[in-house]
Amino acid sequence: MWREFKAFLIKQNALALAIAVVIGGALDTVVKAIVNGLLMPLVGPLQQAAGGDYAKLVWHIGPFLFAPGVVLAALVNFAIIGFVAWRLSKLFVKETPKDPTKTCPVCFNSDLDERAQRCPHCTSVLDPAQTNVPSVAPLGAGAR
Repeated sequence: MWREFKAFLIKQNALALAIAVVIGGALDTVVKAIVNGLLMPLVGPLQQAAGGDYAKLVWHIGPFLFAPGVVLAALVNFAIIGFVAWRLSKLFVKETPKDPTKTCPVCFNSDLDERAQRCPHCTSVLDPAQTNVPSVAPLGAGAR
């Protein structure tokens, strides 16, 4: 039973997901520390210059109480934390270069391998100057 469970964890990448959750929790702490320790002291004076704490903004419309300030505060915090997380991910995660591709001149499919001689979608010859591409007769020609 233990072997079957272990095989399931490895096969379904549950272990990788668990590690990602732990790292995400640690990254959350780092991002919040950067935002609260470095960015919010810069945003605080701007917030006070704009009229104080916008999280306390409320609208009384009839018997209803709307609090757009809470939503606005959450959106600003989300934007700041999202930007910091994005910059940290760009710092640590490098993009792998894509393989060179070319575009079909007939159907304009742009996801073709650089070495392809024919388009897999419309079967047109990609580089007519190549001599090793066999010519294909149109359908029905010579079938008599």
